[in-house]
Amino acid sequence: MAENPEKLSRLWKEFSVSRNLELRNQLVMQYVHLVKTIVLRLIPTYRKYVDFDDLMSCGLIGLMDAIDKFDIHKEVKFETYATLRVKGEIIDQIRKMDWAPISLRQKIKRIEEGFDTLEARNGRSATETEVAEFVSMSVDDVKRTLDESHTFNIICLDEILVDRVKSEELLASSEGSPEENLELTEMKETLARFVDELPEREKLVVSMYYAEEMTLKEIGAAMGVSESRVSQIHSKALMTLRTKMKQAFLDG
Repeated sequence: MAENPEKLSRLWKEFSVSRNLELRNQLVMQYVHLVKTIVLRLIPTYRKYVDFDDLMSCGLIGLMDAIDKFDIHKEVKFETYATLRVKGEIIDQIRKMDWAPISLRQKIKRIEEGFDTLEARNGRSATETEVAEFVSMSVDDVKRTLDESHTFNIICLDEILVDRVKSEELLASSEGSPEENLELTEMKETLARFVDELPEREKLVVSMYYAEEMTLKEIGAAMGVSESRVSQIHSKALMTLRTKMKQAFLDG
């Protein structure tokens, strides 16, 4: 159970001066619930490839790193900063695992390029039927690949964002510059703009998944479709966002 705010504040002040290991361990215990919350949020996505205990271990490493680097004099909530570090540590671990077969990666690449090419050509988001015809696949195969690649697409977009916002660490350290803070703000605004440009159904799924933190099963129940169909819709949206974010970073 968390300490009262005054006691927690004193603990942070003492640790920031002494860097005492025992004090750090006390801080870890104060925020371990944050790691558990993040892991419980991620486990439905990653459970095929890593178990709860492994995710908790990665998350705790991220939490300890966040505690060590956090600057209490910055006007940043520790929870905000720690969430980035915990998720970043988990993503770093998962992307080291070569779990996606080459055949699946090749299909993902074909479909992603199909969506991108057709959107550029037609000035609107392409349908699965149009992409299937463009890449010479059946519609069922495109949908099945979108479903199978759901986790892959989440990880790939998370990789881009986590890598890009490493500068957010500087928000909680003494090194953060106005330029780096501006870059982070612009990145968030760019992602929000790209989400807003998604077709309504995809935008709704993205909103419910990230903003409202609903599971795919809960989203499916709310929309009256299967969990698998939500996975396909979300996967398509993530492909689009990943392509646009990568291009925006290259242009920037």
